[in-house]
Amino acid sequence: MSVRPDLHQHYVRACQSLGQPENPFIAHVLQEANKNDKIRGTKGITLKIAGNNHLMPVQRVTDDDLQVLASVLCNAVFVTGLDLRCNVLTDAGAKHMATFLQENSTLQYLNLMFNDIGTSGAELIARALHRNETLVYLRMTGNKIGDKGGMFFASMLQINSTLEKLDLGDCDIGTQCLIAITTALTQNKSVKAINLNRPLLYSQEEETTVHVALMLKNNSSLVELHLCKHEMKNFGVERLCEALNENSSLRYLDLSCNKITRDGVKFLGELLKRNQTLQILDLSANRIEDDGAIYLSEALALYNRTLQALSVVSNNISGKGLVALSDAMKTNVELSYLYIWGNKFDEATCMAFSELIQTGRLRPNCTDVELYEVDGHVRLAELSHGLKKHYYWTPSCGEVTSKDANASLAIAAVSEYL
Repeated sequence: MSVRPDLHQHYVRACQSLGQPENPFIAHVLQEANKNDKIRGTKGITLKIAGNNHLMPVQRVTDDDLQVLASVLCNAVFVTGLDLRCNVLTDAGAKHMATFLQENSTLQYLNLMFNDIGTSGAELIARALHRNETLVYLRMTGNKIGDKGGMFFASMLQINSTLEKLDLGDCDIGTQCLIAITTALTQNKSVKAINLNRPLLYSQEEETTVHVALMLKNNSSLVELHLCKHEMKNFGVERLCEALNENSSLRYLDLSCNKITRDGVKFLGELLKRNQTLQILDLSANRIEDDGAIYLSEALALYNRTLQALSVVSNNISGKGLVALSDAMKTNVELSYLYIWGNKFDEATCMAFSELIQTGRLRPNCTDVELYEVDGHVRLAELSHGLKKHYYWTPSCGEVTSKDANASLAIAAVSEYL
């Protein structure tokens, strides 16, 4: 068996060679990587150099630190993942990363979320992916690359054929970029998951949602789509549902934090009666109310047998709608995950979900409520469970990819990483 290179020793020598001071946090992570038994096996490792680690003192990674690290990792074929979230990398750091991506042939996962990379940095990374043939998952979340920076990624999607998951959430992309990305995805056959959360939109006409719908009619490879905070209203939902009637690949649809009401959910109810592929539907933080919950319940109780997870957290639903959803679970054996916190729980709701949980129909790790009793009355308390609780943060202890808190990974995972 070949001996793996000592990453820490390489790092010390590289710092001396480039005249850079050692970053103690990077040094610690590389020392731990050397001890990791996985290195001796065939599976690669992910170096987690996240700047928001609360378990130990962290000196956040700078552009100069990244230059040294990239030189160390250039030939480290067993390093297949690199998590650099929440550091202080700028466009200068993006230049070092772009050079690394052009030269490296083993990295599959790169997380750059919440750094300070801007438009020019986005251009460098996107252009590097024109040539890179190994990166599968890229997270740019929270870097303010803007509409212009997003356009470079849209161009990249027309050329790159290996990237499977791209996260551009909270990147301040705009209308032009969204239209360009959806146009590219009409032809792209490799991307399986894309996150386009919280764009900066200044129109109320929902033209971006119309373009997403057109893409879904033609795309046969996309499995996961996040459209959180798109200012989407009932017109946009109707367009999406029309498109999804012709789509047979999408399994995870995230429409959370929009402006969808009961009228929009009526279209989703009709879609669920016919759709045979959708497994996860996230409607958190909309306003579907009792009528919307009843529309969904009817479709789930009588027709749909493929949806496995539904989130209606914070939707102004009261007892009538919540009891209808609980009744749907009694007849629909496929629906296993149901998240309801943030609605109006009355006595009937508490009793209905008490019955589901106590009979084992709704497992405690598949919902975000648990039972407790006060003066002989059953009440519901919140649990930290959900579809993607650890999207923005990771817990300071315990399993990072806990299936209870990140059920979407257990149901329709495109990647093992969040």
